[in-house]
Amino acid sequence: MAIKQLTETIINQIAAGEVIERPASVVKELVENAIDAGATRIDIITAGGGKNLIRITDNGSGIPSRELSLAVSRHCTSKLTDNVHDIRALGFRGEALPSIGSVSRLSVKSRTAEADSGFEINVHGGRMDGPRPTPVNGGTIAEVRDLFFATPARLKFMKTDRAEASAISDVVKRVAIAFPHIRFSIAGSDRAPLDLAATGVGSTGMLERISQVLGKEFPENAIAIDAMRDGVRLTGFAGIPAFNRANSLQQFAYVNGRPVRDKQIWGAIRGAYADVIPRDRHPVVVLFLNLDPALVDVNVHPAKADVRFRDPGLVRGLIVGAIREALGQSGIRAATSGAEAMLNSFRLGGVEPIRPAAGQRWQGATAVNQNYNVRQSPYRPFETAPVASNGGSGFAETVQAFLYDGAGALAADTRAGMVEAPQELLSMPLGAARAQIHANYIVSQTEDSLVIVDQHAAHERLVYEALKNALHSRPLPAQMLLIPEIVDLPEEDVGRLVAHAETLARFGLGIESFGPGAIAVRETPSMLGEVDTQKLIRDLADEIAEHDTSDGLRAILDHVAATMACHGSVRAGRRLKPDEMNALLRQMEETPGSGTCNHGRPTYIELKLTDIERLFGRR
Repeated sequence: MAIKQLTETIINQIAAGEVIERPASVVKELVENAIDAGATRIDIITAGGGKNLIRITDNGSGIPSRELSLAVSRHCTSKLTDNVHDIRALGFRGEALPSIGSVSRLSVKSRTAEADSGFEINVHGGRMDGPRPTPVNGGTIAEVRDLFFATPARLKFMKTDRAEASAISDVVKRVAIAFPHIRFSIAGSDRAPLDLAATGVGSTGMLERISQVLGKEFPENAIAIDAMRDGVRLTGFAGIPAFNRANSLQQFAYVNGRPVRDKQIWGAIRGAYADVIPRDRHPVVVLFLNLDPALVDVNVHPAKADVRFRDPGLVRGLIVGAIREALGQSGIRAATSGAEAMLNSFRLGGVEPIRPAAGQRWQGATAVNQNYNVRQSPYRPFETAPVASNGGSGFAETVQAFLYDGAGALAADTRAGMVEAPQELLSMPLGAARAQIHANYIVSQTEDSLVIVDQHAAHERLVYEALKNALHSRPLPAQMLLIPEIVDLPEEDVGRLVAHAETLARFGLGIESFGPGAIAVRETPSMLGEVDTQKLIRDLADEIAEHDTSDGLRAILDHVAATMACHGSVRAGRRLKPDEMNALLRQMEETPGSGTCNHGRPTYIELKLTDIERLFGRR
């Protein structure tokens, strides 16, 4: 078949296939254009999930009439200098508007502050019409109708109107987080309206905008992050481990203000939370990376969602280190959502009254056996709970009657379960231990809350952290192999492993190059016992190839430490003395990450007094 030049329409439609995947892609490109134009308010209207109508109105600087035809032409942009590596705007490729116009009916109306009137240009299936004068107050109105009418095959891949409308909302929310000084609104016949008011600049405004998107619970369960390394700055907020979700949709990452979905960043986030949340749960984080544009390539894909860092190891190390340090310095914290779940789990009312058995009769609200002899029973409520002088029942005396046996001694169950609360301990974060129930749960009291601690999970975390500190504070013992094991690898993997040989040696793994395509393993970590050396080396090579770090071996050793901690911690079913319970609470307060166990489960739940009062209808 002869080679021929493609028509401009076909070229634009091919480009549109990369840039415009669905209606949400159109919204993303047009909203980014509005932000680059300096808009402080962006209004979005959709119909049919964006397939029938997308209209975006902004109050930005507008497009001069003489440039409207260029704006809808390929490879025309005002956002790029001669240095393609110096990209400081969200858009820069000059492909969005012509790609949209090639597969839809596009109308762009715009007016600059200096112009006497606005102008409009239309692009229908790649055919341009205009520009011509039209009434516009100011800024730009971009309207997209009948998306993919020129490429009907693409419509078959669209989801339902509800799903497409939800994707549009998600895109707008992700962009809105990075620009809290801009007001965003979404409305239409296919959705419930959403209005994100401008919150201003600075950390306060940013946190308020994040709470608009993620909910008011996030600020209560988040830790501020601000770290810098070798010219790369990381800011944002990381949710505490106990505040997690079933998917990663609430993880937001931005590079120089641009929302990205980069696997290197997601991998770093997983690494930072590796031993504090369950494997099937995901943390809630909002991270902002700011660095010299020359150190990052955002021109990897036309959709601009992927980026490439010049030093990915630096970025990964910064994210992992900053999040772990923030979690460690935040002290012990429980998710506020835990109390809500606990409240919801209570079953109010619905208790069946005890029916009197044969030979019994009702006396007030209590079934009393006719043969009951008060004098022969150790429980004598009428003798030990006299009527109070004010006419009420003596509650304290009644409680005392339940706690003490007939001889005046503290009952056995009470001695094992009830603990006095020293006043000075009530001001501590986890308070003073008051009781142990079901031989596994410690109930403690603070000045304004009630705390329930899972003793096994809590002690498991304490032992695990102690083991980790011992492992990573000094070189680990190594066992020398009688015969070095040779692992064949590609030459580039050999080079990466040898470059990290010194770090691996600290963890008890001794390696050296064995020719251009092999590694000789002479020592392995003693604590691993018998190990599949071939698999270990290959996994480490893959880890370094992807992240340029040797954290894989650290993760393996941490997993071994977690297993040892699980078997060496206080078991469920063991009764603890008051001093032991309080000592456990104090250790938890001093240990980073003790809000969750090694498997990511919460170690304690805190119920505020106000929550308890609400449960009983007092609030």
